[in-house]
Amino acid sequence: MSKQRIIIVDDEKDMRDFLEIMLRKEGYDALGVESAPVALEEIKSRGADLVISDVRMPVMGGVDFLKAMKEMDPEALVVMITAYASVETAIDAMKAGAYDYFTKPFNIDEVKFTVRKALELKRLERENRLLKNELKSRLGFSNIIGTSPRMAEVYSLIMSVAKTRTNVFISGESGTGKELIARAIHNESDRKDRPFVAVNCGAIPENLLESELFGHVRGAFTGAVASREGLAEQADGGTLFLDEITELPLHLQVKLLRFIQERSFRRVGGGNDISVDIRLVAASNRDVESEVKAGRFREDLFYRLNVIRIAMPPLRERKEDIPHLCRHFLEKYNKALAKDVKKISEEAMRSLMDYDYSGNVRELENIIERSVTLEEGTEAALESLPDHLRAPQPSLPALSVVPVGAQGLGVPDGGMDLEKTVEDFEKAIITDALKKAGGVKKRAAELLGLSFRSMRYKLSKYAIHED
Repeated sequence: MSKQRIIIVDDEKDMRDFLEIMLRKEGYDALGVESAPVALEEIKSRGADLVISDVRMPVMGGVDFLKAMKEMDPEALVVMITAYASVETAIDAMKAGAYDYFTKPFNIDEVKFTVRKALELKRLERENRLLKNELKSRLGFSNIIGTSPRMAEVYSLIMSVAKTRTNVFISGESGTGKELIARAIHNESDRKDRPFVAVNCGAIPENLLESELFGHVRGAFTGAVASREGLAEQADGGTLFLDEITELPLHLQVKLLRFIQERSFRRVGGGNDISVDIRLVAASNRDVESEVKAGRFREDLFYRLNVIRIAMPPLRERKEDIPHLCRHFLEKYNKALAKDVKKISEEAMRSLMDYDYSGNVRELENIIERSVTLEEGTEAALESLPDHLRAPQPSLPALSVVPVGAQGLGVPDGGMDLEKTVEDFEKAIITDALKKAGGVKKRAAELLGLSFRSMRYKLSKYAIHED
């Protein structure tokens, strides 16, 4: 290893010669210079691991030199020497960013110890930066946060499959970060410089899905005034991510199966096959095996997609990652909202750790965004968290029905409006499901056994707006 380089800046020749000789005997590459401007030029051209500077010097004093050093390199490590052991001098130097200082006449062992300690700190900081960069590139995968054993398994799978063309199926509840995993696979692959195209199969109206996926030719249907390429063509050379794949209608599942097998398709209304080179990643928040058994999802298509399975753990099964996620979201929304919320109070963190997050990481992010928005101080307090984290869920409203034995509900003596009663009950159940799902519509639909499309219809019908 190369020797650590130390620059000594002192206008007194005897002092800098003494320090230079002493530090060289200790194994350092030491160089003495007579002024701050000379030192700045030397550091610009060759760098330095540590600078030892006198406080009192002509042309440019030690504190001004220190400030100039910090402007040039904010991580510069500087130790000051002063013959004036005043508190004011020491405070000025430390405020300007000095690591430490010692006074003349100084103890040689004290100097050696201070130098060793300063250089050890620099070494640790360098190693920490390298480790953080490695974790970010190999484990962090941009916005994926977590160091729990469950997430380590996910990272390992990503690295194993990224360089291959194998189809990948990502399963997990809503809000667990399935699209982030798909993007990480793409970014770690040889296709990273090509398009990543994401398709939410549950968010596109059924009558438009085929056209969105495969494109259409002019005149294929009413409104098709020009030919248009589909998302599969746009992903050529890159990755096509089919999110919520189980929402795909059966007739389109057949066409998707052919596309996967042949890597070719026809535009809606077209007669020519179009071939593409894509990596296919699919995801679902449903129990796909159950969907296959129920006949809602083709078994042969599932086998084609499920070559490599990555199961995303729900947040309640990796709660040790919650503090890391909170710090990440605090930083994100401090920047976005121009706030300065530095930390979360112990009371609020206990509440966050105790909660089960039916909406998973997405719900936690919403909670932190809300907290940063409402918080006026530098600490996120319990009071800035949503009500359902601080108080029990309210019960459903009472309905105008009476029990009939153990068999069900009956009609009250005064009669009832059946249609309104059913609507009130359905609206109350949907509202409660949304609260339990943390406002995540897809998760609420799962709790009620509804398709996402049915859920959207009912939310529109009853004018329900989730918080």
